[in-house]
Amino acid sequence: MPRTVELERYRNIGIAAHIDAGKTTTTERILYYTGRLHRMGEVHDGTATMDYMEQEQERGITITSAATTCFWRDHQINIIDTPGHVDFTAEVERSLRVLDGAIALFDAVAGVQPQSETVWRQADKYRVPRLAFINKMDRVGANFDYAVQTMIGRLKASPVPIQLPIGSEDRLRGVVDLVEMQGIFWKDETLGAEYEIGEIPDELVEEAIDRREKMVERVAEEDEILFEQYVEGHEIGVEELRSAIRRATIAMKITPALCGSAFKYKGVQRLLDAVVDYLPSPTDVPPVKGTDLDGEEALVRAASDSEAFSALVFKILTDPYVGQLAFLRVYSGFFRAGGAVFNVSKRRKERVGRLLRMHANKREDVKDAYAGEILAVVGLKTVQTGDTICDPARPVVLEQIEFPNPVLSLAVEPKTKADQQKIGMALTKLSQEDPTFRVESDMDTGQTILSGMGELHLEILVDRLLREFRVAADIGRPQVAYRETIRRPCMGEGRFVRQTGGRGQYGHCKIRVEPIESNEVEFHDEIFGGAIPKDFVRAVEKGVREALANGVLAGYETVGVSVTLYDGSYHEVDSSEVAFKVAGSMAWKNAATRARPALLEPVMAIEVVVPEEYMGDVLADISTRRGRIQGMDLRGSTQVIKGFVPLAEMFGYATDLRSRTQGRGSYTMHLHAYEQAPGAVQEEIVRRMRGKAVG
Repeated sequence: MPRTVELERYRNIGIAAHIDAGKTTTTERILYYTGRLHRMGEVHDGTATMDYMEQEQERGITITSAATTCFWRDHQINIIDTPGHVDFTAEVERSLRVLDGAIALFDAVAGVQPQSETVWRQADKYRVPRLAFINKMDRVGANFDYAVQTMIGRLKASPVPIQLPIGSEDRLRGVVDLVEMQGIFWKDETLGAEYEIGEIPDELVEEAIDRREKMVERVAEEDEILFEQYVEGHEIGVEELRSAIRRATIAMKITPALCGSAFKYKGVQRLLDAVVDYLPSPTDVPPVKGTDLDGEEALVRAASDSEAFSALVFKILTDPYVGQLAFLRVYSGFFRAGGAVFNVSKRRKERVGRLLRMHANKREDVKDAYAGEILAVVGLKTVQTGDTICDPARPVVLEQIEFPNPVLSLAVEPKTKADQQKIGMALTKLSQEDPTFRVESDMDTGQTILSGMGELHLEILVDRLLREFRVAADIGRPQVAYRETIRRPCMGEGRFVRQTGGRGQYGHCKIRVEPIESNEVEFHDEIFGGAIPKDFVRAVEKGVREALANGVLAGYETVGVSVTLYDGSYHEVDSSEVAFKVAGSMAWKNAATRARPALLEPVMAIEVVVPEEYMGDVLADISTRRGRIQGMDLRGSTQVIKGFVPLAEMFGYATDLRSRTQGRGSYTMHLHAYEQAPGAVQEEIVRRMRGKAVG
């Protein structure tokens, strides 16, 4: 089936912003005005089309990015509605990776909010041109100019207002279009579906003329063609101005700023016009870059149906009706349902069963996928987020999507054996869908540890485990995997003698233990003259290493120790490997109890990014967590604090940091080293662990 919409008429866009800025409501209005929906749903009622998960409807928030398609002015607009909560920032990350343009929504009262900064940085990272829509102009305290100024102050952006609100708060009637210099007034009785174009209100004429002049001047600064006309004093027509705004927007030199109220049905159609007029088509952005299979030769794939097929899988979703769905962005070429594709990451061919155009959780079968499209496929068995699929004859490896590391963990324990079997499958599916969700088994504690981006993230995942997969489990906080060591050299002796009437057991060894710098265990053999046969030396080493797995203080693994076997004795008849293994274990325990054993705790290297005004409070908090500050760097208007903090003190830190910084702080951490725990901490842990052993 031939392409029905020209590639130049495609717009792949995302809607991104801080939580509760109105992203999903705006999407609902877009779908209604484009004829995709016949009835608008509301987020607060739990009826929004794009928030289809039970957890989204209950909480009134977007958790997972949802894709849909609509048409406006003969253009096909593929929209991805993204979450606003920082815990789900990976959904924004992977969406922006495959989009050509974006609408950044801002609250007209609050202006730029914390998560707005995060998504703005993500869009900068992927070089995504943007429009700014100052939403909620109907709210008390709404101020269009203030919101625009926060974009300059907090984002270091270059917003260029192309509209002016007519009224605000409960008197919001419409907007002035500064490009066409006309007033637009929405009809409330038609739910904003109809609007009138008229004269600019008298009280705004002078301001509109002044603002248009400033707009033209600002655009001319960034566009050479318009600059020449402006300097030479030529009259600048509407189409010439529109083309100049488009060029400057695609080059990311300016961000056109519009205004309205999606909830009160004002401004959405003009936002759609701006998407068509100013945001890029797939042919307006640079060709996607990749490499050959060996990663040596750089390759590019232009957005064209005649190029070799290439696509990037950016999302995996488990659908209860069709199984695993792989969402992909087609960058070049085309392919048909039922055809074979090459999964570059797995180095294997796979067959595509069905091609689906998604509308939130509803599906529409299509036969062909062309360059520029965002679709879902059924039938790819081994595909994962970030995989490239392409033409088997012309393979290419596209750049993978980078995801942040999880910052919070929970322990989960199935209640029954049946739940134990179900939980493995459930966790596998959830981790396939969400690249920031990690599952691992802690060999030290025997727990299954779930790691995610924050408490809400893990709360949602646990809720899905209980509801979707019907797994009954106990949820608790994970235990820190401490280690033990010794602090001074010491001698130890182990003698194992048993006589039971027949053949007895005899093993005797002497060892020397001393602390070492690394977190390893070293074993040295200094037996001379046959005091212990070589076969029994190996048994002694095995006994020592097994004993090291359960330390003498609190039962944690012992590290940072050098053990030297230097003497012993054996019996010609009664000695055995078992006897020397037990003797080795006894010798270690004899030495360790007198070698000043100590507890080691994992210490994390952390990097905290906070606005300057919150730095003092954050530094004080790190100190109360037994943290050590290594240094501070100024990056723009934010401070980056580097230091070291024990892992045991970091539980709940993500939530605490957000509350201390009004949600504007973020942090990363990774294991730095195991360090000796303070005496009071050691005593508490030893007391707790011995209490458990007694219990």
